[in-house]
Amino acid sequence: MPVMRFIAHVDMDAFYASVELLRYPELRGKPLVIGGRRRAAQESGAFPTLREYKGRGVITTATYEARAFGVNSGMALMRAAKRAPDALLLPADFDEYRRYSRLFKEAVRAIAPEIEDRGIDEIYVDLTSLVPAGDWAQAKELARSIQDAVREATGLSCSIGIAPNKLLAKLASELDKPGGLTVLTEADIPERVWPLPVRKINGVGPKAAARLEALGIRTVGELARADPALLVERFGEKHGAWMHDAANGRDERPVITHSEPKSISRETTFEDDLHPVRDREALTRIFTELCARVAGDLERKGYAGRTIGLKLRYDNFRTLTRDCTLEAPTRDAAAIRRAAGECLKRVPLERRIRLLGVRVGSLSKSSA
Repeated sequence: MPVMRFIAHVDMDAFYASVELLRYPELRGKPLVIGGRRRAAQESGAFPTLREYKGRGVITTATYEARAFGVNSGMALMRAAKRAPDALLLPADFDEYRRYSRLFKEAVRAIAPEIEDRGIDEIYVDLTSLVPAGDWAQAKELARSIQDAVREATGLSCSIGIAPNKLLAKLASELDKPGGLTVLTEADIPERVWPLPVRKINGVGPKAAARLEALGIRTVGELARADPALLVERFGEKHGAWMHDAANGRDERPVITHSEPKSISRETTFEDDLHPVRDREALTRIFTELCARVAGDLERKGYAGRTIGLKLRYDNFRTLTRDCTLEAPTRDAAAIRRAAGECLKRVPLERRIRLLGVRVGSLSKSSA
């Protein structure tokens, strides 16, 4: 008989915005959007609103007060300005967000070390070895101690979902945000999961949801009751079967506590397209900064790499990549810059540039 698992999904609440509110507590309770790059405005004491924004940046995150106006992560700032023109706008500070990310993960790991890192603001935690079999109350108390530890270490709140598997745990963490602590057992699925729209299942995107709606399937419950053969016919054997399993709360994926990265990269999308000749100085500076940041990431994570890659996107959205392979692995910023510069010589520089990126692949562990 399979062992009953206790899997927690820890999701920081409006993470980037919450970090900014620690810095600017006077903005608490106000609609606030994080996006863009320049920090000069708020340093002078003035907080611009979305109505003043001109550019093509996107929202990184927003406070719950801003989300009430229908703005959310990934939305273009210009579009958001039409919905919430008086929302305040702060640019992102990823160095600070990464620092708080490390703090919250260290706080969790001190209590429950079996962690799967899923990004800067979320992790899965396997609590199975720490909780007596079938004791959901004990699992909830352990999750509460994790919440308290995260708040003590960072001053930030998180929402935690506890369930028998990763799929249900992630769903549970979203049910009672912010600051939620939700237990979701298999017995709770009909009442708490099946009424939800199919998009709530992590892995069902807008296109799949539209195709399901065309079949008359709008809720998770309708998907769970659908004919598996129909789903396989319309979505393929693997994806169709997965959708039916997911709707019924079945997920056997383990919590993966360690995985080796295949590459490490940095890229930036410019607020305004840059011309390779007229804006050469700015492009050179940004290019060098990207290489330095990749080198810093490699050093922090203990890797070096032999394959240096360049990514370029023009103003017509055409994207080119070029790479070269070095004789020996490196994590030296100057060496990465030289190799990426050689890649740059192999791309046409006749159009304005929208995005620039640098990648290091063929990674190996380095103690140098």
